[in-house]
Amino acid sequence: MNTKSAIPLSIIHYDKTNHTFKEIKSVEECRPYKDIAGVTWINIDTVADFSLLQSIGEIFGLHELTIQDIANTGHRVKQEDFGRYLLIMLKMLEFNTQNKSIDAEQLSIIIGANFVITFQETPGDFFGALRDEIAIADSVVRRMGSDYLACRIIDIIVDNYFGTVEKFGDEIEAKEDELVANPTRETLNSIQGIKKNMMQLRQYVWPAREILSDLGKKNSPLIRDETIAYFRDVYDRLFEVMDLIEATREMVSGLIDIYLSSMSNRTNEVMKVLTVVATIFIPLTFIVGLYGMNFKGMPELESPWGYPAVLLLMLAVAVTMLIYFRRKKWI
Repeated sequence: MNTKSAIPLSIIHYDKTNHTFKEIKSVEECRPYKDIAGVTWINIDTVADFSLLQSIGEIFGLHELTIQDIANTGHRVKQEDFGRYLLIMLKMLEFNTQNKSIDAEQLSIIIGANFVITFQETPGDFFGALRDEIAIADSVVRRMGSDYLACRIIDIIVDNYFGTVEKFGDEIEAKEDELVANPTRETLNSIQGIKKNMMQLRQYVWPAREILSDLGKKNSPLIRDETIAYFRDVYDRLFEVMDLIEATREMVSGLIDIYLSSMSNRTNEVMKVLTVVATIFIPLTFIVGLYGMNFKGMPELESPWGYPAVLLLMLAVAVTMLIYFRRKKWI
């Protein structure tokens, strides 16, 4: 992920006129922001410290099950409405250039009436541009509420999905060139790896459509009327990601077909060469077998030119057959 300061907690508080950023060392520093006017964004860069999560939960009135879900980094993508707040769990995805695979990190988002709390597994994220935008006095995010801030966070995650899928598209193009030039078993294994990653991508992205659909229908009083259109826009973009994933999966299937076709063509070429060689040796084997019977009545046995004459005959037969095959475009 794009790195930022590796701190346990940070707070951004803003309204239309003011903006503050604090790196805090104590959870108690979060307590004044529970009911303060404006919007507060609290970011926690770890979920390994369960006592820290419990302390945050105690301050902001989070349900015990919410804390358990946040601590469980293997949890599925989902949304839950607890009345006073919404819990949204998504996956932040990044293309691993070294392993040609997906690095997935769970992001848990708490949306309250005047606050947003994000829980990440490790320090570093994609939200640097959003933090810079919050610092601009006349930006849209400064004029909107906590629901809009959450929408922008989700929008950035969806945008990153595009980049991740496109990276796999570049890998597919490289593998296609490799298949045409010199297909190997390793190439097939790497293609199968891309196919597995695309299936994993689909499992991460597809459930998010239900979340954005609910948020775009204003099923919660925490979502304001003026924010619905923004959630619907992210919902549409998510479907574009799904279309891109499906198209990429079809490209992967096409690569497998190309590989099988290439290997079949290579096998056919080998079989054609072996067939030509075997066909040429059929009459030669007949000639050798005929003159290997050693009957006394065979006139060529006593001729001094018999042996070279048979060799020349065999050569002539082989050359004639090769010329014939060439004219028929069999070789």
